[in-house]
Amino acid sequence: MDFASAIEACRNAEAPICRSGWNGKGMFVYAVSAGNYPATSPVAKRFFGENALVPYGPYLAIKGADGVVSPWVPSQADMAANDWEFATY
Repeated sequence: MDFASAIEACRNAEAPICRSGWNGKGMFVYAVSAGNYPATSPVAKRFFGENALVPYGPYLAIKGADGVVSPWVPSQADMAANDWEFATY
């Protein structure tokens, strides 16, 4: 599917998405909803308070082949690709 269809499905929480070449590596992208999360970094604790809940906006996250989850921003190649699919994990 194209990126527009894939990202819409991702936003609607239908399933995580991936590029066809990623799936064998266990990589996928998913939407993280806005929420309040405990302050964990020294900066967040100083700014928001030691035991504060920090307000976060929604974002896309990627689970990499190494198992680490990070915020994700698509590249121009990702946005132009037509090889998006629902991830199987």
